[in-house]
Amino acid sequence: MDNFKSKETGDWGQGGQGGQGGQGRIIEEVSPLSPPNPQSPIPNPQSPIPKTQLLLYLIPIIGFFPSLWTLYRGQGSREQLAISRLSVTLALTWLLGYLLLTTGAATSDYFPLRLFILNSFLTSGYFLVSVWLILRLMQGKSGRLPGFSNLAERVLGKYLS
Repeated sequence: MDNFKSKETGDWGQGGQGGQGGQGRIIEEVSPLSPPNPQSPIPNPQSPIPKTQLLLYLIPIIGFFPSLWTLYRGQGSREQLAISRLSVTLALTWLLGYLLLTTGAATSDYFPLRLFILNSFLTSGYFLVSVWLILRLMQGKSGRLPGFSNLAERVLGKYLS
């Protein structure tokens, strides 16, 4: 209990002694185990983006909703917003392709089986790309896809960020 810091002057002292005799000053106890002061202008470098939050964004279908919420609020780090844009772009691309192939298979007389097979390839590809991106993030590598990341930046960056 020997470490005290004056909020008014910023002087360090022993129990408020020193300088002006401790009158009119607010004394704050500083402990190495206490959480950082939320009014402090210096951000805490020890608190990076939780990796689990980024992994949640990339879960197929389910990750679409927290990603969309993050983009809607517009709050988050640059990496969070980039992963969210990529997740939303992948999900919407899969959904559009899924709906088009399913509609084509339902209305076609000649090759519905081929369209259903293409639909299953599209869905499998979406899930495999998502798992691959999750594994890359767990390894500490970049979570970017060359074509989709650029598309996500151009399209969703305009409207949701």
